[in-house]
This record gives sequence, C-alpha cells and structure tokens, in this order.
Amino acid sequence: MSEARSSGHGRLLTGVAWAALLVALWLWGREITDGTVTATPAAGDVAAAGRPGAHPLPPAHAPLRAAHPRSLVIRSVGVKAPIEDRDLNRLGAVDPPPYQRAGAVGWYRGGPQPGSPGAAVLVGHVDTDHAPAVFYDLAGLKRGATVTVDRADGTTAEFTVEDISVFTKDHFDAHRVYGPRDRNRAELRLITCGGTYDRTRRSYNANVVVSAYLTGAGHV
Repeated sequence: MSEARSSGHGRLLTGVAWAALLVALWLWGREITDGTVTATPAAGDVAAAGRPGAHPLPPAHAPLRAAHPRSLVIRSVGVKAPIEDRDLNRLGAVDPPPYQRAGAVGWYRGGPQPGSPGAAVLVGHVDTDHAPAVFYDLAGLKRGATVTVDRADGTTAEFTVEDISVFTKDHFDAHRVYGPRDRNRAELRLITCGGTYDRTRRSYNANVVVSAYLTGAGHV
C-alpha cells in the first residue's frame, strides 16, 4: 500500500463496501483473541467503562489530510506500539497482527486512515498464551485521555477518548461500534477482547471498545 491515499479514499466507506466492513468487523469481534491470561475489564451487554465525567471534553479538530499511520502512543496506559496494515483473513474477518508480534497494533487499511474523516479502526490482542499483549490495559483508559497516532507525513493526530465500553459478543452491534458518531469528525476505535475467558472455546465473551475523536494535530 502507498504511504498516502487520495482524499477520496480517505473518506467514509459507503454502500456495499461499508456493509462488507461491518460484517467483517463483527466476525473479527467474535474471533480475534485466543489467550489464557485473565482480561482486565468486566463484561456487560454494553457496559460503559468510561462514564461521562463532570468536565467537558475539548472541541473536535478539523480532519487532517490522509496519511499512513505509523505508531500508536497512549501514555496513560503505557502503550507505544508500531501500527501494521491489516486486511481481511480467509474467514472474512480483520486479520490482527500475529501472536509473534503481539506488541503491534493492526489498522484496517480498507477503512479511513487515523485523522481522516470517518472512524478509523485499530485492533490488538489483549494477551497471548504466555503474557499480556499490547491492549492488555486498554480498559484502564479514562474519558479525556489522549491517544496519539504518528503518521508517515511527519504529523501526529491527537485524539481524546470520549468513552470506553464493553460489548458482549452475543449483543455485538457492528453499526454502533464501528459507525461514525459524527460524519464531520475524524474518529478512532481501539478494540480488543475482554470479559470472561472461556477455556473450552478458547475465546473471550466480550470486546472492549474505546471511542475517541480528533482534537489536535502536531509534528513528530
């Protein structure tokens, strides 16, 4: 994939392409992680881990020009990770980085780039068979926390977390999770597994979903 994409490709997916992405991400939400370390968040049908606070959040920043994402930094939970381009696997789900690179984050390159209009999707493992992975502490994020994506054009896209939710996989609403809340904003979704680990099925029963929106820009 090229380092940057035209503004047209950086816009929201529509029609058949968007519907296909929602189906793929719903499948990913049911299949992504097979680890054994107990996850941090508790499950709930749509349990908000980051409740709205008393202090207002900053206004949205205008979307940036398209640029390829390079790395993710979330200082409040100790995340500093490379971002890899990911496609769909043979089952039609978003293919996360392999367990050999459990410290990396996967960006679904069929969707918007972080900082461009729409909801960009970043996925990561919560753990492996032996140790915590890149998003092990994702549920520990707080509303108002800063998430930064370094981009190939030398800019940084700075996002503010507006909520953290846990969706059980039996009630996983792909449109609600992956659809943009405001089509005029650049948004970000950080997603991993959570809830209770089922040792028989080798999977978790929920997904942690962090929703953030662009509130600033800078330079690497």
